[in-house]
Amino acid sequence: MQILKTLTELRAALENRSAPAFVPTMGNLHEGHLSLVRQARAFNRPVVASIFVNRLQFAPNEDFDQYPRTFERDCELLESAGCDFVFAPTEAVLYPEPQVFKVTPPAELADILEGHFRPGFFIGVCTVVLKLFQCVHPAVAVFGKKDYQQLLIIRRMVEQFAMPIQIVAGETARADSGLALSSRNGYLSAAERVEAAHLHAELDAIAAAVRTLSARSDPSASKQADPPNVSLTTLEDAAIQRLRERGWVPDYVSIRRRADLQAPTEADLTVSEALVVVAAARLGQTRLIDNLEI
Repeated sequence: MQILKTLTELRAALENRSAPAFVPTMGNLHEGHLSLVRQARAFNRPVVASIFVNRLQFAPNEDFDQYPRTFERDCELLESAGCDFVFAPTEAVLYPEPQVFKVTPPAELADILEGHFRPGFFIGVCTVVLKLFQCVHPAVAVFGKKDYQQLLIIRRMVEQFAMPIQIVAGETARADSGLALSSRNGYLSAAERVEAAHLHAELDAIAAAVRTLSARSDPSASKQADPPNVSLTTLEDAAIQRLRERGWVPDYVSIRRRADLQAPTEADLTVSEALVVVAAARLGQTRLIDNLEI
């Protein structure tokens, strides 16, 4: 595996090779990242992973300076997962001058959920991803479903700019407890890590309840079935309240359409695999996100 620090090195390494499969990361890697690398490996192309902590997607009050940097360990893990090249530019390489040209995704997709609580976040994400795409020129790029809204926005960006890149979704890697693996899990205390699994448990419970509602709303279902006696909003509010009672500070727990992350209509309840429940909540000093497709 080669470690490449400059664009010149990257382009020289990829010259005369087929277009790579690409996994962008911010480092501090875990099994979730490695599963994406292994997924990229299956395309029989050179595999490039990037490690770059992107200042543009951090608000002034967020953890850019404290974000864990574990470069040597990350490289060992990437090599073990079958990565061929690590592109690890400094800020001076990727942003040699102030990045005044930025990608602004549509408000209806980017200013809701994560974008509502982290204004400007997706501008930073889209800008750095577009720039990394221009550096790596991948044929395939793999992104995890844990960042569900990010995945959808990047898909749309690639479509809008007619980029010849296949965006592939990787399933969320989880601990045995159900906790979604995240670089920020390292901030959790031992007790918080045990409690953190409760976020996924709430999503599981909501998904089960929504499936029951969907079955009752299906026109082909038995007419003797009881009518729905609970709304989606009730399910969301109840989950938020339960989290608060356990000491969490929730930003949102929301049932949305997978296609556009808008609020579902009653008709959406009758469509198989149409919905996703997404959540973000703070436990102690750590903000966790998760989602579950329904």
